Amino acid sequence: MAGAMGQRLAELIAEYEVPGSALAYWHQGELHEFAAGTLNAATGVEATPDALYQIGSVTKVWTATLLMQDIERGRLTLDTPVAELLPEFRLPDPEVTKNVTIRHLLSHTSGIDGDLFIDTGRGDDCVEKYVAACATLAQNHPLGVTQSYCNSGFVIAGRVLERLHGKRWDDVLREGVCEPLGLTHTWTLPEDVLRFRAAIGHEDGEPVPQWGLMRAMGPAGLICARPADVVAFGRAHLEGGLLEDASAMWEPQVDIPNPYTLGRQWGVGWILDEWSGQKVISHGGNTIGQHAMLWAVPGTGTVVCVTANGGRSGAFTRAVATELFAELDGLTVPPSPVPSDTPPEVDLTPYAGVYERAGSRITISVEDGAGSILLEATGELAALHKPEKMTFVPIEENLFGFRAPGGDWLTAVFFEPVEGAPYLHMGARATPKVS
Repeated sequence: MAGAMGQRLAELIAEYEVPGSALAYWHQGELHEFAAGTLNAATGVEATPDALYQIGSVTKVWTATLLMQDIERGRLTLDTPVAELLPEFRLPDPEVTKNVTIRHLLSHTSGIDGDLFIDTGRGDDCVEKYVAACATLAQNHPLGVTQSYCNSGFVIAGRVLERLHGKRWDDVLREGVCEPLGLTHTWTLPEDVLRFRAAIGHEDGEPVPQWGLMRAMGPAGLICARPADVVAFGRAHLEGGLLEDASAMWEPQVDIPNPYTLGRQWGVGWILDEWSGQKVISHGGNTIGQHAMLWAVPGTGTVVCVTANGGRSGAFTRAVATELFAELDGLTVPPSPVPSDTPPEVDLTPYAGVYERAGSRITISVEDGAGSILLEATGELAALHKPEKMTFVPIEENLFGFRAPGGDWLTAVFFEPVEGAPYLHMGARATPKVS
């Protein structure tokens, strides 16, 4: 694949209906860059390797890295309570307020309801205002009992950085990562991104009406970058340049209840998995119609970043990884489980009901003996995502699959992190049953 990458990338974006993509990878001491398609279907601007894409939640590894730098300087530890660093920090549960730590935030084990998307303005105090708004967030699950993806926790982590450094998260990022690594195509604010070629997200083949998320979400997901810059960041975790011991971030912190979506465990910022006996560290990101993935293999030194601005982007980036890592390192990306032609007979009735957390309502129903799943965005996300109802098919006990028409199979796992408390784990999030 590597020898004809430009052509293969073009074939894959056509297959997965992706408007445009860029790919960069570091292998055996060389950087390779490719691009295909368009940055904007309405204008026809060509995708090029130096164009900036929204890398979304890949940003979280950058924020975690900045905190690890301060940990190595002795300014705090992973087990420092957030309240010691932010005395004004409040959650509805006073015990969680007192006991939630930096480790909980960076491993998604805080239980803080994680998808609070609110606009607190464009001012330099937007992150501070967001953290104040977290005083209304309920616990999604008890502190430390399981993993559930938490955007809110990373915005709080970003505020800790602002307090430690006395400056905006954006500036801490620039001084702590971008400047040391010489990254020229990595920015956080749209007024900076506009100085470069930049992708816009697409839905149903058309540019989205809103380019990006609200500024307060910066520490959780607002970096825009070319893939080569993201690869340079990944290389620094393997080769040095940002931390004295980057491998401390690869230490497992918690098992992921649904290991089929992203990986088996969460480290400090990084997602952890194993392919063909090799440790793989990774993170993905999704914004409004854009998607990015970063993978690094410590044992081989290979680092890959691929971006997409619409279409079946998750399946696309997985296909790129499957072909590329097989050729470069002889690694097999584990396939996701899918329902068989003759699914096992599993009584869905005990699982039926409504599961809800901030930003999302999931309804599992049994109709004429068949299962269905209804996904609804709530709050400020409701205007960006239409409700979707899909068939819900058993793969095995507690594991089910579902997909939109023409889409790819996704997985959902039922589990009880606390005895007697049923949860549904999908999309890296644990959602409690409420009725």
